[in-house]
Amino acid sequence: MTGSRRLGAARAIVAAFSLAVLGASAVPAQQPDSSAVIRSVDAAVKARIDGIAGYTVTEYYAVYRNNDETHPAAEMTVKTDYREETGKSYTILSQSGSAIIRSLVLGAILDTEKRINLPGNREGSWLTSANYEMKLKTGTIERLDGRDCVALAITPRRKAPNMIEGTLWVDAKDGSIVRIEGTASQSPSVFTGPAHVMRRYASVNGFGMATHARAVSNSFLFGPTVVTIDYRDYQIQLRPAK
Repeated sequence: MTGSRRLGAARAIVAAFSLAVLGASAVPAQQPDSSAVIRSVDAAVKARIDGIAGYTVTEYYAVYRNNDETHPAAEMTVKTDYREETGKSYTILSQSGSAIIRSLVLGAILDTEKRINLPGNREGSWLTSANYEMKLKTGTIERLDGRDCVALAITPRRKAPNMIEGTLWVDAKDGSIVRIEGTASQSPSVFTGPAHVMRRYASVNGFGMATHARAVSNSFLFGPTVVTIDYRDYQIQLRPAK
């Protein structure tokens, strides 16, 4: 396998985690109105921008291949430091397994996250009506991850490997993100198809923050590949109230 083909096949996995999604504010608990929910999602983006100056979190990455999700082919634990004025930086705490996979998959994920979180770049990936078409899927409340949720169908207004077409669930009481699931709107490589992505969230200091992510891809070069990320120990720096 040539270096260019390896890199091309890895991009589908990398793109699966190139999201910058934000929490939502309050939506009605019963019979929600589509336009009201969408307005609340847009308002929540501004609320998070105004509320969070930075955060740190420990992230554990694992890569599984060939339908074996018991023995990781590669692992990495990093400490992520996000600052609004500079974006993301990473400190590798530990790593093991295939050096090629760590470089082409995990290292590339971190590099991509750095790039899309730079000031001036990150706005293009936010879950807002400027970037996505959104509409209620059923208009009813459904139970998900132990919470009453409202489901929104989301379609990117532009095609990109880090833009997801699928479903966004928000908490019916406070509108915070509970889960996003779907397929990348564009494949990053001719060697593979778009990855299927799922990410779960929990409320941290009143904001929806990722707790677990999973991406599944398949190609004739890498075969079936699953990447998971677990997030823990958030430390959020709130902006002083004006």
